[in-house]
Amino acid sequence: MKTINYLVIPAFVLMATVGCKSKKALPVQKETGAVEISVPFSGKEYRSDENYFRAKQLGKSPDLATAKKIAFQNARAEMAGNIQATIKRVTDQYTNQRTVGSSQEFENKFEELAREVVNMQLSNVKEIGEKIFKESDGSYTYWMAIEAGKKEVFDKMDQKISNDSKLKLDYDKQKFQQIFDAEMKKLGEEGK
Repeated sequence: MKTINYLVIPAFVLMATVGCKSKKALPVQKETGAVEISVPFSGKEYRSDENYFRAKQLGKSPDLATAKKIAFQNARAEMAGNIQATIKRVTDQYTNQRTVGSSQEFENKFEELAREVVNMQLSNVKEIGEKIFKESDGSYTYWMAIEAGKKEVFDKMDQKISNDSKLKLDYDKQKFQQIFDAEMKKLGEEGK
């Protein structure tokens, strides 16, 4: 009788282990038909943070050089939107915290300068990653990740403001930088 108990226990454990493993091994694809897709450059090192604006995009074309050009243009457009949105938030907060002669004129001028800075900054972006895929139809999908430093963006903005005699009158660099840094910190927290 004791021999049977020793044989039954290992057999039961083996069946339970095999039964559990087979259920865990069923991929989602077989159950729902869904397929997981991995997006290049989705790690946190490719997201904007408190020190860098970052963007990633793709381009697709039958020609590799064209696919790369499209990816670069798309990434730059995404980054430009992110920089402009950040500067807009900073400008809104800055003008709300300070008494500025004509706040509407001040905000409009800041937005105009922000566009100029973004255009200047986008010519100095750094490529931080690229991945190329050859599709089954013979075309190419080109993924690109780029970044621009927060310090460079701020310095260009500061330089533009300092060179504008009207804006310079109402400009407190320290206060503007404090708000800018806080907005960049929020970007870093969102990217985690």
